[in-house]
Amino acid sequence: MTSRLPIAAETPTPSSCCPTRPRLRGKAVKQFASLFKGLADETRLEILGLLAAAQGEVCACHIEEHIKHLSQPTISHHLKLLREEGLVTGERRGTWVYYTLDKSLLSRVKQFVEAIRE
Repeated sequence: MTSRLPIAAETPTPSSCCPTRPRLRGKAVKQFASLFKGLADETRLEILGLLAAAQGEVCACHIEEHIKHLSQPTISHHLKLLREEGLVTGERRGTWVYYTLDKSLLSRVKQFVEAIRE
């Protein structure tokens, strides 16, 4: 005597088994990709940590003194990328540039977290 297993009435298709909708699309993805591109480097994170610890502006000369394992042009390159991504702001005074964290940085990170939680 052979017993048969019951056959399911419907076999779920890949598109209906777990319907999801993308949380991030179009411009939102580009905005956050840009944010994380700026954060995706140890040196840039170190610079951001230095600026956060200072709780104000830091002269480029002090950033260079702090990051001794890199040359001045390399540090300048990282600072340029941070400015372009809107993570820091710089104000030139004479020969030096004074950097601060961009005020929108924390709100941008919070927006990302909220976007993926929804």
